[in-house]
Amino acid sequence: MKIRYITIEREYGSGGTRIAKRVAEETGISCYGREILEAVSKRYGVSLDEIQKYEEKVSNSFLYTVYMMTQANSGNSDMLSKEGYIFVAEQAEIQKMAHNGRSIFLGHCASEALKDEKGVLRVFIRCSDNEMKKKYITEEYGIPEKDAESVRKYFDKKRANYFYANTAKHWQDTKNYDLIMDSAVLGIDGCVAVLKSLVNM
Repeated sequence: MKIRYITIEREYGSGGTRIAKRVAEETGISCYGREILEAVSKRYGVSLDEIQKYEEKVSNSFLYTVYMMTQANSGNSDMLSKEGYIFVAEQAEIQKMAHNGRSIFLGHCASEALKDEKGVLRVFIRCSDNEMKKKYITEEYGIPEKDAESVRKYFDKKRANYFYANTAKHWQDTKNYDLIMDSAVLGIDGCVAVLKSLVNM
C-alpha cells in the first residue's frame, strides 16, 4: 500500500508533534495540527480559544456520542451542539486539506475524517518512560517540573475524552491503529526514521 496520509494520535509528552513536523520537513509533505483549528476559526469566525473550550466541554458519555454521530452522519448539522458542530467543521477541514496532496495529520480524530480514503496509516505514539516525558514537557513547553505530571494527565484525558465522544472508540485501544511507536524505546530520531521509510516506500 502506498501511504498517502499519516494520522497521528499521541500521548502528551511523547514528542509526537516534533516527530510529525520533522517527517514532514524531511519528506516535503504537509503537516497539519494547529492549522486545522486555524482553518475552522477563519472559516466560521470562531476564536481559537472558543474552539478549545468547546473541545474541553465534550462529554465522554455514550448518549452524547450516539446522538452526535447520528446527527453528523445524517448531515443535520443544525441539530448539533456547538461542540458537535466544531467537530464536524474540523472533519470537513481535514478532508479538504487531504485533497491538497500527501499529508500528516496530528490529532482531531483525523483517522475518522479519512476513513474512506485509501492509503491511510493510523499511528499512535506513546512514551513508556515517565521521566523522559517529564523532561520533554518541561523543555518543549516550558511547563514547571512540579506541574508536568498534572498537565500531562489533563491533556491525555482531554484527548481520550474527545476521541471517544466523537468516534465511540477508545483512544489508546491498539485496534484503532496500524502502527504504535514508543519514543522512549526508538527515540525521536528512530520514530522519524520509521515513518520516513514508510512514506518513501
